[in-house]
Amino acid sequence: MAKTKTTTTGESVVDFINTTVDSELKKADSFQLIELMRKWSDSEPKMWGPTIIGFGTYHYKYASGHEGDAPLLGFSPRKAAFSLYVYSDTDKSKSLLADLGKFKMGKACIYVKKLSDINLSVLEELCRESIKYIDEHHECSCRAK
Repeated sequence: MAKTKTTTTGESVVDFINTTVDSELKKADSFQLIELMRKWSDSEPKMWGPTIIGFGTYHYKYASGHEGDAPLLGFSPRKAAFSLYVYSDTDKSKSLLADLGKFKMGKACIYVKKLSDINLSVLEELCRESIKYIDEHHECSCRAK
């Protein structure tokens, strides 16, 4: 069985942003996302692997037997765009995407160039819907809150 690569590292989130993110706008957006996701998840930010900032945790187990832990919410300030790990494939989430703003969709993440391109109220609803979905389907730190 393959070992999960993305786990918490104990590295400093602030140091990661200050040393890795080269754009002042992207740094400011990163710190804003930290405050928003901290509030929405009621969890402190942690580094997951070398580039993902995650909030909270949940345990997943696939039918294949592969299992591990992942952040409830997360993002990565990548060079081309932010990768937002905030999406659960629910009917409500799908309908919210129509009002999110300018973004691209991956299989399980949303890519945005800058926060001013999206509606942060809709992002909050997407995050809360994702937390609700995870709480209903997985062992989740959100239950302890």
